[in-house]
Amino acid sequence: MRIRMLLGEPMLHFLLIGIALFGAYRWVSPGDSGGRRIVITQGVVDDLVTQHEAAKGREPSSTELNHLIESYVRDEILYREGVRLGLERDDIVVKRRVRQKIEMIAEEDASTGAPTDADLSAYLTANQARFVQPAILTFEQVFIGASTSGLGAVQAVAVTGAALRTGADPEELGKPTLLPHWMTRTPADLVARDFGASFAATLEKVPVGEWVGPIDSSFGAHYVRVAERTPAVAPQLTAVRDEVVREWENERRLLARNDAYRKMRGEYEVSIETEPAAERR
Repeated sequence: MRIRMLLGEPMLHFLLIGIALFGAYRWVSPGDSGGRRIVITQGVVDDLVTQHEAAKGREPSSTELNHLIESYVRDEILYREGVRLGLERDDIVVKRRVRQKIEMIAEEDASTGAPTDADLSAYLTANQARFVQPAILTFEQVFIGASTSGLGAVQAVAVTGAALRTGADPEELGKPTLLPHWMTRTPADLVARDFGASFAATLEKVPVGEWVGPIDSSFGAHYVRVAERTPAVAPQLTAVRDEVVREWENERRLLARNDAYRKMRGEYEVSIETEPAAERR
């Protein structure tokens, strides 16, 4: 009689149902990284096939698919055993990999779709310096030397300048150098790479068609005559759209990462427990 009464209790029914559901979940769940059961779902197989197609350009054969599945099982077993032994702790490579995944999740969660023309125009306006098309320079140069100090050097500079301004052949003047005598239609950023930023900036300002100098470069001093110059221009969106889209998307990804980290950082308390330098000695 007591057993029948007990079996009739609703609370016992709920308890038995709960135990049954918990057991069923543990049996079918493929996400238990600490268990002894590995479930190969259709989604896993599809991912393996997709990866093989990307690498080989074709679907795997039945034998290859079996090898892929067995390799997946091997990875999963070794990973679970490693976690069980705590091998992932204090491993900088594992930590970096997990960090990359967290940042990717943050980027995907913050994805807002493709930017509009208004978005790109505003971004181009705010970051115009990144997209300015550099000046184009055609010039010739005469290398004076690494130093223009001292009486002899000052006199040589004066003599070279006077000769150039009176029509002397530039190639007959100055000191021998492997630097190019002429540079034709060269972007200013490439001139800066070869001669230095200050040199390139000066060439964007000096009069065209006149010998000027001495102008300092990374190598020394020069007399320079700019034959042709196309000024730097701020491009229209249509001319640099792909580049602006790439930079816009990259900035959105960085902002998403940083915002996600700030939120997570606020949930942690960090205490630095170090010994004073004097106590460590």
